[in-house]
Amino acid sequence: MGAIAAGIGRGAGEPPVLNERAQGWLRYLWRKAEKADNWSEDGKPHPWWDRYSTDPMMSFPRFDLSESSYALGVMADQTPAWREVYSDILKSFVERHLTYWAAIDWLTHLGPDPRRKDYPEEWIKMLLPAHMVGEYDVPGWCANDTAPWGLQPDPIGADGNLFFKGWLNLTMSLHAYVSGEDAWSKPFQVAGVDGARFEWTQGDVASLLVDQWTRHPEGPHCENTKIWPFCLSAAGLGLQLYDTVFAKDTHHVYDAWLAHTRDSYFGIDAKGRLEWATFYYDPIIEYNHTLGPGGGLGVCLYMMPQAPEFAELLYRSAAAKLGWSDPAKPVRTTPDPRFLALGLVLAKEYGDAVVFERLSGYAEANFEPRRFGPANEEFGWWFQLGEDWPRGQLSALMMMAEVGGPGAWSALFRTPNLEKFDEPTVEGVDFPTLGIARAWNDMAQGALHVTTYAGDPARAGGATRFRVSGLPDANPVEVICDGTRFGKWRALDGSTIEIETDVSHRTFVIRHRGVDQGKSRSDEAASGNGSGGQRRFDAAPVAVSASGFVPDLTASLGPGCPCCL
Repeated sequence: MGAIAAGIGRGAGEPPVLNERAQGWLRYLWRKAEKADNWSEDGKPHPWWDRYSTDPMMSFPRFDLSESSYALGVMADQTPAWREVYSDILKSFVERHLTYWAAIDWLTHLGPDPRRKDYPEEWIKMLLPAHMVGEYDVPGWCANDTAPWGLQPDPIGADGNLFFKGWLNLTMSLHAYVSGEDAWSKPFQVAGVDGARFEWTQGDVASLLVDQWTRHPEGPHCENTKIWPFCLSAAGLGLQLYDTVFAKDTHHVYDAWLAHTRDSYFGIDAKGRLEWATFYYDPIIEYNHTLGPGGGLGVCLYMMPQAPEFAELLYRSAAAKLGWSDPAKPVRTTPDPRFLALGLVLAKEYGDAVVFERLSGYAEANFEPRRFGPANEEFGWWFQLGEDWPRGQLSALMMMAEVGGPGAWSALFRTPNLEKFDEPTVEGVDFPTLGIARAWNDMAQGALHVTTYAGDPARAGGATRFRVSGLPDANPVEVICDGTRFGKWRALDGSTIEIETDVSHRTFVIRHRGVDQGKSRSDEAASGNGSGGQRRFDAAPVAVSASGFVPDLTASLGPGCPCCL
């Protein structure tokens, strides 16, 4: 059995560490992020960006951006004293999310779908109102330029297109949470219809979401005419994290929406069990397209940090109905691996060992986890598709079951680590030549723990170096390497040191003055001497990353989902 089947989480008191699969996935995401491909009207994303999965709803490359960001957030929480690579990757995701190819559905799906009368039979059975076959757009067709809204060239400012701006805000908020930079308060431009560009800030996006949600308590729509609890829950999660990192008050609209629509969008029987869940609701024709209890799994992933008790009801109902929680029954799945991947992630999150072991066993046997790259330094899930690259969206979901322990995803939003910005931090790592598997602070003991590994086997043993910044005082510092006092370091200033090492597996302990002995970080926060859970973010201009990826957002300036379960 592979790493995913080894267990639900690390042992109590054991410091967090990135396992080899997480290291390989991070290496692959870094390569994708650094690729100088062109997402403008004149280019095309590299084929490894997943615009194929869960057709017709999610077969667009921006969903690879958003879903690949989730495990990055959890991984950054596992190495809170080393975040620079996660920050760079997340920034590149946001930059790509502002481009033509990220919004291509809204920019090109104009008017009714010309394929209406030629949809595949499986779409007709699963996705459409039975009484409107041939006269109704399949989920995934945006239908911009339809009544009563008309043509809306701005993918953010539009009345609909929630699944574009909601996930954009979530990815921006994850970047801010990981990096400590308020990069998106500076104006940026988003690609619109016919080469137009529109200027926004993250604050403007959040305010628009609040305004549209307030005017439509049933929820703003994604495709014109369709409202999705799945998309609304993702948008709410972005507002929740936005509020946390910037001390705002926007998330109340999600709470109000759930209270307003719970009985309309979810069917709960007299015994408190989920009978059905809304896939989408069309207020124009007053039609509610529902699925069985398994339909709540996608919503649950986003709802659990916001409404944990109700989200757990969705998960437990689905696991019971599908027989996942009964070892005597075979594992039920669907042709789309997303279904089982979601169940696996949720089982990990809830610490459900029975379901986790059953689903992970199925995944190990059928989802083709394997290493790849010149020296097998990368990792992904190939799903027996015979493709040249691991399927991005689906691999990203599977990786959420590899990183963190039970509750790690919810903790990112409910009990975020904002103290990390005021603690010693590892910087200047020559990634991917050198990787960091562990980086965490024990401030009560005045010690930073760092474990390195050879990210590029071809350069193993070569010389490298990294910095530690944010030390209380760089003078009374002691560096321990592999249990032995280490002398190859120097102070760069009063709070920063530089360590010389080699490209290999090493375990460092950097001892410093820290806080008073016996006084923990939580004690500091409670007494008001620590960060207290709130960070003043450093303003930073939005700039093209060093990768060479060009979002092409300055040319041709003009006037200013969801899974099928």
